[in-house]
Amino acid sequence: MIGILLNDNAYEQDIRELLMAFYPGESFAHERQAGARLYVEGIYAGAEGDEDRFRLRLLNEEAVWGECQFSLPYRDRLAAKTAIKRELYGLLTKLTNKTLPWGTLTGIRPTKIALTRLFAGQTREMIRSFMQETYLTSPEKTALSLAIAAREKELLSRIDYKNGYSLYVGIPFCPTTCLYCSFTSYPIGVWSGRIGLYLEAVYRELAYVASRMKGRPLHTVYLGGGTPTSLTASELDALLSKTEELFDLSTVCEYTVEAGRPDSITRDKLSVLKQHGISRISINPQTMKQETLELIGRRHTVDMTRETYKLAREMGFDNINMDLIIGLPGETLSDVHMTMEEIKRLSPDSLTVHSLAVKRAARLNRMWDTYAPLGMVNTQEMIGLAEECAREMGLLPYYLYRQKNMAGNFENVGYAAPGRECLYNVLMMEEKQTIAACGAGTTTKVLFPGDRIERAENVKDVAQYIDRIDEMIGRKRKLLEA
Repeated sequence: MIGILLNDNAYEQDIRELLMAFYPGESFAHERQAGARLYVEGIYAGAEGDEDRFRLRLLNEEAVWGECQFSLPYRDRLAAKTAIKRELYGLLTKLTNKTLPWGTLTGIRPTKIALTRLFAGQTREMIRSFMQETYLTSPEKTALSLAIAAREKELLSRIDYKNGYSLYVGIPFCPTTCLYCSFTSYPIGVWSGRIGLYLEAVYRELAYVASRMKGRPLHTVYLGGGTPTSLTASELDALLSKTEELFDLSTVCEYTVEAGRPDSITRDKLSVLKQHGISRISINPQTMKQETLELIGRRHTVDMTRETYKLAREMGFDNINMDLIIGLPGETLSDVHMTMEEIKRLSPDSLTVHSLAVKRAARLNRMWDTYAPLGMVNTQEMIGLAEECAREMGLLPYYLYRQKNMAGNFENVGYAAPGRECLYNVLMMEEKQTIAACGAGTTTKVLFPGDRIERAENVKDVAQYIDRIDEMIGRKRKLLEA
């Protein structure tokens, strides 16, 4: 347990997030407690001219391990929090003898810093210096951010993203719930016979969005989840048909269905996707080690992954993504190497490499004592191996995001062959376009002038979503008709 003792809580979240990066899985308290391994004390020491004085101390019950006092810019929250995190990072680095690949950055969009500055006309060298001096990012992660930002900028130049929009449709059902999953997802069997009720509610929400957004170009459509292919072939056909009926798809440059779990994919379902012109699908193994698949609750085999992928290729799908997770319980560097060799033999068009994130709501977190002894290890060597494999397949990084409590404090990176990038991922992650999202657990993000973003969230519970669909539409109406 770590105690966070502040006389002003304005920057508590920033301090906590940096502590979480140094001490993943640790609990926190706001008062002194027996057995605490560390206290972080932050004290405003009073104003001095146009600056505030701030003091940080690291201590336990017996000794002060480190302290510093410094000035904060007056009424500039971003600059102040950056200064606090930089000073705290220095103290924690000395205490733990550990550095973090992303330095003081704890947000989910580190590439947004580089992309924003590229759009502002700054050179790569200017951005490199800024990131390393301001946020203490490592040279490797700074270079990765710059490479991805440059590719994102080129992708965004192809469309009028500010005047258009994207559509996300959430299907919150899966064959089973994976050990690490915290998404809005329910075992499909529990909803047997009632999926029609959910789809009818989604159709009503889609109808409102189509009416409200009429006249604006729709650039990308993404069916995610959950696992959309948990639906039957006829249910998929009905959903895609309704989308075609409601929306003008003539401007759509990318139509993705995250097929996801190999145990949910059949020839009939792929045939439906093909008939509706789906241009991009995902077939996600997460690992090619059978023992790990069984441990994490993926009720499919490695052979099923290979067979499903080959079937999709035979049926003409020429933009297939595969997702992997590094840091799964018990997996070693040799396991990652074996998985990457298997993926190379399949040669997907894009590859998304995730670092395991231990989410609060996931079964993995709730049963931590059971799985922790297996070890959940992620290293730069593992990350580097995945990147090398991607490059050998001709896949280059094109988008990146981070999550809290990630194994090794690394990142999730999407790699793609030229022309096979997922534009929706870039638009969504960099918050460059309005995303109208329909379905339980989804979040609509509306882009206003000045790049201001406002959100409208749908309830996660499927039954609540169905019963309160008018309220969900009303939440959208407040944003879209503002």
